[in-house]
Amino acid sequence: KKQRENKKREKKKREKKKREKKKREKKEERKKRREKKKKREKKKREKKKREKKERKKEREKEERKRREKKREKKRREKKKREKKGEKKGEKKEKKKEKKKKRKKKKREKKKREKKKREKKKREKNKREKKKREKKKREKKRAKKKREKMRKKMREKK
Repeated sequence: KKQRENKKREKKKREKKKREKKKREKKEERKKRREKKKKREKKKREKKKREKKERKKEREKEERKRREKKREKKRREKKKREKKGEKKGEKKEKKKEKKKKRKKKKREKKKREKKKREKKKREKNKREKKKREKKKREKKRAKKKREKMRKKMREKK
């Protein structure tokens, strides 16, 4: 009997050990997976950062190029003007003309917008009127119907 109980106890111990080993292994596995995930995420973040930096660099390069082009154009135009011997008075006139043109354009645009708005308003009013008329007609029709019914009822009596 003692031997049997001993055996049982030993078996229980072994099983417990096995279970705990499994538990430990599972824990380790989870830990490893977590670490892997963290690493992956970090890599991703780093890549994103790098790409952002590169894009910024590229943008700045383009900006510099554009500015340089603009400067060059201005320089060329200045040279041309000096060659032509353009007077200050002419320049002022040109500016005035431009301003006038701009103002005219603005005025025209405003007019167009106003016209559009008024047209919309008219259309809306038309629609509303139609609706009102329809309602009136419906009311009249309903009234007539009621009257007819009443008349019929009276005649029946």
